[in-house]
Amino acid sequence: MVLINGKDLTVEEVIRVCRNDEEVGLTEEAIKNVKKARDYIEKKLNEKAVIYGLTTGFGKFSNVVVSSEQTEELQRNLIMSHTCGMGEAYPREYVRAAMLLRCNALARGNSGIRLETLNTLIEMLNQGVHPVVPQKGSLGASGDLAPLSHIALGLIGEGKAEYKGNIIDTAEALKQAGIKPVVLAAKEGLALNNGTQMMTAVGVNVLWDAMMMQKTADLACAMTGEALHAIKKAYDHKIHDLRGHRGQKESAENLLALLDGSQNALPLQPDKVQDPYTLRCAPQIHGATRDAVAYAYDMVSREINAVTDNPIVFPDDDEVISGGNFHGQPMALTFDFLKIAISELADVSERRIERLVNPALSEGLPAFLTKHGGVCSGFMIAQYSAASMVSENKVYDHPASVDSIPSSANQEDHVSMGTTAARTAAMVLDNTQKVLAIEFACAAQAIWLRQEMGEGGIDRLAPATRAVYDQIRSEAQPVERDVIMHDVLEKFEDMVKSGRLLAAAERVAELR
Repeated sequence: MVLINGKDLTVEEVIRVCRNDEEVGLTEEAIKNVKKARDYIEKKLNEKAVIYGLTTGFGKFSNVVVSSEQTEELQRNLIMSHTCGMGEAYPREYVRAAMLLRCNALARGNSGIRLETLNTLIEMLNQGVHPVVPQKGSLGASGDLAPLSHIALGLIGEGKAEYKGNIIDTAEALKQAGIKPVVLAAKEGLALNNGTQMMTAVGVNVLWDAMMMQKTADLACAMTGEALHAIKKAYDHKIHDLRGHRGQKESAENLLALLDGSQNALPLQPDKVQDPYTLRCAPQIHGATRDAVAYAYDMVSREINAVTDNPIVFPDDDEVISGGNFHGQPMALTFDFLKIAISELADVSERRIERLVNPALSEGLPAFLTKHGGVCSGFMIAQYSAASMVSENKVYDHPASVDSIPSSANQEDHVSMGTTAARTAAMVLDNTQKVLAIEFACAAQAIWLRQEMGEGGIDRLAPATRAVYDQIRSEAQPVERDVIMHDVLEKFEDMVKSGRLLAAAERVAELR
């Protein structure tokens, strides 16, 4: 069980909950703090204090005072009216991550929510009642108002939910799970739908996969290096120590570990002085992405433990402060940076693919990696496919954070577009995984062809790359004559996304 208190949730714990369905609970500290904040809210209500979102309307209606008799209707209306999401629903793991992050923020004890309301949301998470949350409709400024309202809608027993693999009425899902819907009290609507949890939920999943993919990119480069007789001396630590960037040094270390013992990739090659940039500069290119991922990790680690609703309650100071922690700018910039960094792994991978299939660049390999050129096209169009996704990434890489559009009658006059940044980062990630899969397919074909040509490509592999090659051949055979390439490439995509290729390498070599 992952115990939350709003302070020390980790990226790894988020992934365990959202992908592995690990259960969630509150620490004793969190229970105490949530109760204290709620007691303070009740005190201010009894004093008839005028506080934004408790006794007033929202946004441009913040100057409208609402009577205590209308409080319940006010909170319910807030959620109902803000469920304006459109488009396809978020994947299950993204919704689970958002629910967890919302619970963690509330557990800090600065939101004023009732303990029973928070416990109900945790119970929904643990019982697998996942509200259907459309992907479009968040400006990422007053938080993720629309998507978080769809989650809160489930808490009050409205809307649709995914439960045990089926989309059904949330009221029915809650009934089957033995959970009683919540009737929202003062402040609870805002506590539930103000915040950055949806963009962060998407982004933390992208970040986790990017952390694995940065090692996978090094592995793909090593496989291509085996096929194209790379010069390993370019990865010598003395070069990279002189520049000093951590990511660059780690990538170079990985490439040396992966190619240790290779008879294809050598410290020096007798027939060439240096490799093209896509091989020679791989540590510099991959390493810069690593540094960007490390930056994103630090930023996301803070955000998953942030209180981002409004107003924020400080019981010990007798204050309720209306501020702007819901603004998504920190995550918008982070996810824009992350997606650009990820896309560079696809950029350089596609250029390595071109070197593998182009007979003018492939150091003696058959054109388009087929023994039957003319009759067969081989991997010709695999490179086209990679190129198309690299180009598509350039569209998604436009930074969402440079855009803003005023809302709520210009009360909310600067917005972050952070959720768009996170969503497009997920698209870039998917494309990049696919491009790396194509590189693995081409590199494995090239290594096999070296063997067929009597050059001992397979027999001369390093132990780590040989383990990866053997894993590949246990799932996908060499392409002797033209086949339906889509089916072949899908197998490689699954090997990349599942982490099986990386796992095969890491059983032999220690990677950073």
